Amino acid sequence: MSKRDDLIVKYAADLKDKCGVNPDMDLLTKVTIGCGPSIYNADSATVSGSDESELKTVKNNFLIKKLGLKDSADLDKGINAVIETYGKSNRNKYRAVVYYLLTKHFKKESVY
Repeated sequence: MSKRDDLIVKYAADLKDKCGVNPDMDLLTKVTIGCGPSIYNADSATVSGSDESELKTVKNNFLIKKLGLKDSADLDKGINAVIETYGKSNRNKYRAVVYYLLTKHFKKESVY
């Protein structure tokens, strides 16, 4: 298995164990590929749920640019809902898992 395949297995386990979500492996794979090389860097592979600037980046670069959503309070609510689902106390929130949950939350699977 490649390093990316190993990470996808880890992300799927996080979705099941920490979020209580049975992942759509095809979508999870596409979201992970969409994250590009960031998944291999320890700092960029995770999202800090308490860092406002990081959450702004997720909103602008992923929700608005990638998923094509309009900027609104709903985006912030969606991000907060996903962070809650993942568990605020959980230190390692993987970017691919957060993006997967956001894609599902906003019903934008068609983008992938």
